Amino acid sequence: MLPNRPHIAPMQFDDPIAAYEQVLAIYDANIAHLRDAMKRFVAGEDLGEHVRACYPFVRVHTDTVARADSRLAFGFVAGPGTYETTLTRPDLFARYYQEQFRLLLKNHGHHQQVRLEVGTSAQPIPIHFSFAEHEHIEGSMTAERRLLMRDVFDLPNLAAMDDGIANGTHEPPPGEAHPLSLFTAPRVDYSLQRLRHYTGTSCEHFQKFVLFTNYQFYIDEFVKLGHELMAAAGPEHDYIAFVEPGNIVTRRVGEAVQAVDALGAALPRLPQMPGYHLIRADGAGISMVNIGVGPANAKTITDHIAVLRPHAWLMLGHCAGLRNTQELGDYVLAHGYVREDHVLDEDLPLWVPIPPLAEVQVAIEAAVAEVTQLTGHDLKRIMRTGTVASTDNRNWELLPQRTPERRFSQSRAIALDMESATIAANGFRFRVPYGTLLCVSDKPMHGEIKLPGMANKFYRDRVDQHLRIGIRAVEMLRDLGVDRLHSRKLRSFTEVAFQ
Repeated sequence: MLPNRPHIAPMQFDDPIAAYEQVLAIYDANIAHLRDAMKRFVAGEDLGEHVRACYPFVRVHTDTVARADSRLAFGFVAGPGTYETTLTRPDLFARYYQEQFRLLLKNHGHHQQVRLEVGTSAQPIPIHFSFAEHEHIEGSMTAERRLLMRDVFDLPNLAAMDDGIANGTHEPPPGEAHPLSLFTAPRVDYSLQRLRHYTGTSCEHFQKFVLFTNYQFYIDEFVKLGHELMAAAGPEHDYIAFVEPGNIVTRRVGEAVQAVDALGAALPRLPQMPGYHLIRADGAGISMVNIGVGPANAKTITDHIAVLRPHAWLMLGHCAGLRNTQELGDYVLAHGYVREDHVLDEDLPLWVPIPPLAEVQVAIEAAVAEVTQLTGHDLKRIMRTGTVASTDNRNWELLPQRTPERRFSQSRAIALDMESATIAANGFRFRVPYGTLLCVSDKPMHGEIKLPGMANKFYRDRVDQHLRIGIRAVEMLRDLGVDRLHSRKLRSFTEVAFQ
């Protein structure tokens, strides 16, 4: 027989580190319980009972309508009541959880005597989410034995993983606590699993700033730059490692090799949306993902990266120029979006505007000026600010009666792609600052389509510069500071406290 499942009664804390350590202890005890049971099950043992372990939770309660005095857009609850969320992977989210706990105690603890309550929740941990990354013990079971898992262990429950909180549609039943975070623990675990599958890298490697692209050429330049930075021994930058799909880690010259590095191996083929990571010790480095073509990919990957609570994500890619005055190689800085991608229509209605974020817009424009060394009219000549249309129809040019062209003209769009509006809209939905800088690679409405010779020259001339602009914009946003980047513009009426 198995020992009883670990249940640690709720305790109150006025110290964020102590609260975090209790979360860690509860999580580790419950995960260990599941892993021990799973190993026995795989070995053929009759466990004799349903095996259950549960996530830790954190809860706060306040009775006052007094508002927290905070310059930040997060870190406090919306009003009197009880607020709660389940938590997972405290090893991965150590900095994040400790900072959210600190802010809650700072904003509510001193005057309102609010304390953090941490305990074992009633939310089961699905057995699939208990496996360590390099454990594949379930692969040794027969199909019949795998089927029996349903009787012995809790499996993922989609009802506990929806995005109602983020979408603003969640209404707690009477007597239930209000949400403290955008994502429940099962929803986070689900996305962590998906990230590994889609990008070929562990979630531990993802950084707080993310670049998306729709062309492999940008990845090629990012890989080249990553290896160059790792070979630099001087103090010019703060990146300590570069990670490629398969968790292949290249440490910077002078950095000690770690035991986990040996677990990386080249993949037989690249995953669907390969990820690459320039690592900083504080986690504020840059991750880059080739999302490929189409809004479905763009939504999928941002749905999952959002649980890591990045500080910003930017789209760098190619687009069709819609204006005759544009030239191949010109830049487009999006300040509005026409959403004809359709993948987010149920989650974020089309009547919701996706506004430009001043901090991101300013950083991107400044980065273009700095990298190109252009100012004034010369800068405006190669970079135009305007509306970007994103469509789910790659062959929109072939539709009869030229109806897409009419809509794009009515919207004043200056560029067209298949991913940017989706990435911006999901940034808005998940409270992740977003921005878009595209490069005109063809002008189908004006007879300039990509031919092999033209394309090759275009790629050579522009991709490296475009990538350096994106990286410089990230550096400017990092220097700006989290408190200014995560502004109130992305927060709803009754917002969750966690960033």
